[in-house]
Amino acid sequence: MKDLMGLMKQAQAMQERMQSMQAEMDEIEVEGQAGGGAVKVTMSAKGMMRGVSIDASLMNADEKEIVEDLVVAAVNDARAKGERQVQERMAEITEGLPLPPGMKLF
Repeated sequence: MKDLMGLMKQAQAMQERMQSMQAEMDEIEVEGQAGGGAVKVTMSAKGMMRGVSIDASLMNADEKEIVEDLVVAAVNDARAKGERQVQERMAEITEGLPLPPGMKLF
């Protein structure tokens, strides 16, 4: 019974840390780039896009598809960076908990 109480306390503490992490992930900004920095996208670590910057040299009607592809690449780059931030933070929160291998909480 003593182990169960300890496990319950750990679970409650982890839940509190996870709620704190959720708020933190809204505040962390990541930047994705493509085209050597010609296109930059800023997102929260949770994946909300906050801004996009496109170099003026790309503003040519003939290069519309290139710009669109670069925006997609920059968004994907930022998203991957945000996911890494979340995974790193989750690893910190769940450290020491007896979780089964491969179990993901987020």
